[in-house]
Amino acid sequence: MAALDGKNVLVIATNYGVEQDEIVVPTEQLRERGASVTVAAQDTDPIQTLVGDKDPGKTLDPDTTIATASAGEFDALVVPGGTINADNLRTDQQAVALVKAFADVGKPVAAICHGPWALVEAGVLTGKTITSYPSLQTDVRNAGAEWVDQEVQVDGGLITSRNPHDLPAFVDAIEKALTA
Repeated sequence: MAALDGKNVLVIATNYGVEQDEIVVPTEQLRERGASVTVAAQDTDPIQTLVGDKDPGKTLDPDTTIATASAGEFDALVVPGGTINADNLRTDQQAVALVKAFADVGKPVAAICHGPWALVEAGVLTGKTITSYPSLQTDVRNAGAEWVDQEVQVDGGLITSRNPHDLPAFVDAIEKALTA
């Protein structure tokens, strides 16, 4: 029996601009650990990932749309980065509502790199300590959180990391939160 058997994880992304490794690695590794992972995008077109925010990466087929996903169906939410992806997610009212819905009931919300922009927009950072890509420091502080520079930061149900190099610690923290 795998550690995450019976756990359902939702990953949200836009259809263009998500950082390849920040969606592919958590999705694959959580599945390898037994979780059922559903990828939701803004529409049903393939997701075009990018490498380093500029070079085309793999394309992924979403399982569903952000509009039809419900926090009640899942045990955790993953918000990958990629500057374009994260900037567009934070302006998507349905994506922001999902982040808030997970956080409001204490379900794990894991965001990496620029992904914490969605946490800022959802208004769930007051009094929290998180990490992110360094350029988000001011946004994080303005949202009422303390920003730290470390590979993974867990505060309550929020799990955050800085960049693709932090993915091993990020995925391990998601697993730990789901098995606690």
